[in-house]
This record gives sequence, structure tokens and C-alpha cells, in this order.
Amino acid sequence: MNANMFIRLSAILLAALVTTGPAAAQSLFSPVVHVNESVVTEFEIEQRLTFLRALNSPGATRDKVLETLIDERLQEQATKAVGLELSEEGVDAGMEDFASRANLKKDEFIEALVGQGIDEETFRDFVKVNATWRELIRGRYGNRVDVSETEIDRALAATGGASGIRILVSEIIIPAPPERAEEVRVIADQIAASESEAEFSAYAQEYSATASRDVGGRLPWQQLTNLPPTLRPILLDLAPGEVTAPLPIPNAVALFMLRGIEETTSNPTEIGAIEYAVYYIPGGRSDAALKEAERVKARVDVCDDLYGIAYGKPEEVLERSTKAPGEIPSDIAIELSKLDEGEISTALTSPDGQALALIMMCGRTAVANTDVSREDVAASLRQSRLAGYSQGLLEQLRAEARIVFVQ
Repeated sequence: MNANMFIRLSAILLAALVTTGPAAAQSLFSPVVHVNESVVTEFEIEQRLTFLRALNSPGATRDKVLETLIDERLQEQATKAVGLELSEEGVDAGMEDFASRANLKKDEFIEALVGQGIDEETFRDFVKVNATWRELIRGRYGNRVDVSETEIDRALAATGGASGIRILVSEIIIPAPPERAEEVRVIADQIAASESEAEFSAYAQEYSATASRDVGGRLPWQQLTNLPPTLRPILLDLAPGEVTAPLPIPNAVALFMLRGIEETTSNPTEIGAIEYAVYYIPGGRSDAALKEAERVKARVDVCDDLYGIAYGKPEEVLERSTKAPGEIPSDIAIELSKLDEGEISTALTSPDGQALALIMMCGRTAVANTDVSREDVAASLRQSRLAGYSQGLLEQLRAEARIVFVQ
């Protein structure tokens, strides 16, 4: 993200402050809702709305912002009640981290915000309350989510696989040929700042090239063992509702939102090898290539059928491979993780972008895998349980709070 992203928002807040004089200012700083002994003002609502819209958050509405600010007041009160306060160094580090998602330094990010009438304190408070709340949850419930060796053992399959861990994610894969690389980078940075599933879903419907775009990028529950090894730790490091940083893959950028994670009693088999085929159709993601891909899909049921499709064509148009999951290119591995035997993906292109890659799953071979990280399994269990405690505490605070809306 850069300052150009804020052009469409110029003077929104400034106009509200100067057009009608003192009466408008008084109204702007008057309470909209009392939350116990705290208040939320119209100024704060306008500031947060402007801030979210500057990040191109499609789901940013006044009602949603007001509910979020009420929750944040409750979170602030809870952290102050136990004397928990984030250091200035901690707040600055959080602001730097947030700004880095837009490929900006903290000062650059703040300068862009201030230039559009968004107070630096709006950004600082946004980062501070969320970071402090996370510290409260870790401090209050950390001891309750210590995962025992027995629990880890139960979460591992009899074969040594990461049994019992399955995740629910949404995906966005944006084609990024060289001529669109910078444009896609900006879009991907905006998506990485998504704050809700609805926002991420709207981006998926607009930008994603995968079949899941029609359902907002939502994928069904997947066993952790079916995912590419390189992607597993990235997803396990997320809390539900968080989005990965943009992940570059050949001629595309991928992003994932974690929607859920849970432990089950099933024992999925770890995959030792995957057999797949890639049939290249000239024309990249052109309408003609996509139409040809649909024709091929209608004619094939198993990978062997692709030999008939490729008959008489150059040998390089069809590749068939059997590889360990960790040896498969990341972009292809991501697509294969969503396919059953005989299913096809057309979300990718060849490395040079000149051909559409029709990827077909031929089959998976199971193998015992004793190298699964027990630390990854334990971390995923802790993260899931802490998220549940966080939501439960916030609901309790709301139920006990005195929340009065000003008429």
C-alpha cells in the first residue's frame, strides 16, 4: 500500500470538522455509546471508518465499526483492570509490523494516514488494544492450554502423521504475469490486511483465479497432512481470522485466511508420494485456452486419457511425475492439495505464463512419516484453544457490561 491508495478518501474527515463550525465539532466529539465508564465518540467512528476504507476494506460499515469499538473498550477495561499495559517499544514494534504488510515503514505509513486526516493515535490505538488483548489472553489462559505429551500423541496418527489436526481455510490465487506484477503486489498487500472473512471473501470473488472464487475462496475442512509441507507451518502460525502475507508462486500470488482449526479423532495417512500430470495449453489464461481446457476436462477421466489428448503434439506439452510432497513446486502442490484422484485444476500457468497448466491428480501413495514436528502439532492445539478462550471472555465481558446508546 502507498499514499496513492488514499486519494479517494481525501478531506473526508477534514470537511466534517470545518464545514459547519463549533456545533459540528461538538457533535463529532459527543458520545455515541457509553461502555461502562468509557465512551465511544462519533470522531472515533469516523476515524476508524476512514482508516479501514484507506485499506480498501469492503466490509467497513458504521455499524460494524461501532461494534468493534465497543469490543475494544471492553478489552481495554479488562487489560487495565489487571494492570497490563504494552510498552511504547512494544506498540512501536506492532505498528512497524502492521505497516510492513503494506511494504512501508511505520513513519511512511503514518505520514500517508495523516495526509488524509487520519490521526496517528487512531492507528496507534488500533494496534495497542489488539496487542495488549493478546497478551492478556496468553497470560490468563496460557497455563490452561499447556499441551501434554499424551495429547500430542493422541493428535498423531498411528503412522506418525499429524493426525487429529484439520484446518479450514479460504484461498485467493491472483495471476501475476510480469506486466501485472506491481499491480498484483498492491492488491495482495490490501488483501493481507483483511480483518474479516466477509472482506477476504469479497476479494476472492473479485480477484481469485481458482474455482473456489464463486464461494468466496472458501475451502472445506482439510487434513493438515494433505497440505504442502512448506504451507503447514505458515498456516499453523495463524490465529483464526488472520491472513498470510502474500506468498509468491510462479506467475501468481497466493493468500490464505485461516477460518478454523481443530483436533479430531481420525488417523489420516501421511502421504509419501503424489502422482500427477500437467498438460500445457498454449495461450496462457486467454479465453481460447480456458475454453480448450474445458473441452479437455470433458474428455478425460484418468491421467492416462491425457496421452490421447497430447498425441501428435510436442513431448513437452504433457508432464507426468511422481514426487514426494516436499519436492513438488509450491504452486502445483497447493492445487494438488485440493484435488481427489481424477480431478483437475486450471488455476495456474506455465512458468513463463505462455501456457495454461491443466493439472490432474493421478493418485497418492501413503507412507509412514515419523518426522512430523511435535512442536507444530502442539502449537496448533494451543492456538485453537486460546482463540476459544478469547472469544469466550469477550462474550462474558459484553454480557456483564453496561452498554447504553445515546439517542
